[in-house]
Amino acid sequence: MLAGTLAEARSGSGEHYNSGRSDSSSGGGDGGGAEILWWILQLAFRYPKIGIPLLLIAIGIYWYSQRTAGDSSTRKALDAAAATRNTQVSATSINGWENALKLKDPNFEMIGFLDRAKHLFLQVQEGWLRMNLEPVRRSLSDATYQRLIVQLRILESQGIRDAMADIQVIDLQMIGLNQTESFDSVHVRITATARDTDVPAGTSYDDATAAAKKVQPDKFTEVWTFVRRPGAKTQEHVSPNKCPNCGAEFNGGAANQCEYCKAIVNSGLHDWVLAEVTQASEYDAESPAAGLMELRRRDPEISTEAIEDRASLIFWKWVEAQVLQNPAALSKVATPELAQKIGSEVKALTAQGKRKVFLECAVGAVNTHSFNHVGDVDVAAIELRWSARTGFAQGKNLPTSLPSIPNRWVLQLRRAASATTPGGHGVSTNRCPNCSAPLSDNGTVNCEFCGTALASGERDWVLESLTNWESWNGVSQRIPSTAKATTRVDAAMDPEERERLLYMMAAMAMADGVVDDKERALLKTCAQRWNIDFAKVEMVFQAGPTVFDRLMTKGSPDAENFMRQLVLMALIDGKIDRNEKRMLEAAADHLGVTAQLPSMMKQLKG
Repeated sequence: MLAGTLAEARSGSGEHYNSGRSDSSSGGGDGGGAEILWWILQLAFRYPKIGIPLLLIAIGIYWYSQRTAGDSSTRKALDAAAATRNTQVSATSINGWENALKLKDPNFEMIGFLDRAKHLFLQVQEGWLRMNLEPVRRSLSDATYQRLIVQLRILESQGIRDAMADIQVIDLQMIGLNQTESFDSVHVRITATARDTDVPAGTSYDDATAAAKKVQPDKFTEVWTFVRRPGAKTQEHVSPNKCPNCGAEFNGGAANQCEYCKAIVNSGLHDWVLAEVTQASEYDAESPAAGLMELRRRDPEISTEAIEDRASLIFWKWVEAQVLQNPAALSKVATPELAQKIGSEVKALTAQGKRKVFLECAVGAVNTHSFNHVGDVDVAAIELRWSARTGFAQGKNLPTSLPSIPNRWVLQLRRAASATTPGGHGVSTNRCPNCSAPLSDNGTVNCEFCGTALASGERDWVLESLTNWESWNGVSQRIPSTAKATTRVDAAMDPEERERLLYMMAAMAMADGVVDDKERALLKTCAQRWNIDFAKVEMVFQAGPTVFDRLMTKGSPDAENFMRQLVLMALIDGKIDRNEKRMLEAAADHLGVTAQLPSMMKQLKG
């Protein structure tokens, strides 16, 4: 995906989400080289004065390529590892998933379901372009709706309007099914093309469409996840003007609640709801979160689908609080301490005439990692992959030359151990846990309808902290010393992770204000090995260490865990050659973990 930056602001789902891979080094196989060599040999026989020097040059190039074969081996292994993450599935699997759904819902038909998915996809694009998502709100989880709305507001604050034309869906396919007691989750791969560009915010819809028609079409692939309660049944005639539960007239509205039966229509309890948009580069089969079964014994309604929606909702409110200078967005969904901290930071920047910006902010994936019972609270760790060009704006002047940085964060949510999940909310997670009223951003910590305290975490999950992966997953805390290389692919093989690690190394090198020749050589070697354009690293040098909110301390558990990821990266092809070892030793010295490197290499290679 890094080969072609995604559409400027496509439907708010995955614009500019980077994969860290460049086409420039993908090559064309050995066929072209063999053909060139054949012509050089012909020249050597027919025209020795020309052909022999060319042949000597070719031999030199061949010798050099063999000398650097480790680079090629690593790149090929990295590409092979990334390929295991693709979205290709067998017809047998698809048939099995369809039959599994039919067992619970005899009226379920794959063709009909995919037709609905395609229709919603096109409706979302249209709503995005017209900057009016109310027509599709009933089909979106609260977090998905929040995500789109915040991104539209961010674009507007930057004086930008997205323009698209000729949107076409060229392929839809079911690529996964997860069935739990709470939800059936259907994963659909959607491949589409569109002409996409940016225009000034005041541009009319017709003029924006005309501008988009002048650019080349772009192809993109996303995975849309639809959720529904297992007991719900497919209706013969699904109408957007009808309640999916009782069939009464439904005219929408912010509450998304039927006035007759009081059903929450976007909860996923009565009909399919779009709960997540995942970039194809980040899609992976789900695995059970640690501690989920134990928590479910105390809270039967708990589900990863709902808590991931809640985490995504909170993340976009966190972005809104800073970019739109609206700390009130966090007042009901974060701890008072965290909300106050963010508010103070926003206030301090405002006093300086500055504001933080997240240009081209996009989320790649949200995954529940674990649940832990700590004293009288439960703590959920939600991993979130996202990217943005992060910096500070002075007035209306946006920063330039900022690199788009892939981020791997963990959001820690907390809730009182005595709390339970409301049974009627499903993935409608922006509601009061007591009276089910939709939450507003009025700045108070209580529900304005029933007065229930929300920020305390006594009744629902609230954000306690956001931190990068290394800080959360420090060696001394969570990685066992017996960790083996079986975690290699999952740990750091996707392109975004390679790029993130390299950018963080570059930012650390910039921390003292100077990048010496040794550090630059190390980073250039890593970029070559990991198939990343070094020009992007140069952009990090220009931006400085502030491209990351927090840098690890040398010699810390964070740094040791970071080094472990680098070793796993080098071991992807099963060996560490001389050049790789030299690179790792230089990195270990840079991170202050030289003493730990030998045992780390031995453990992970075993």
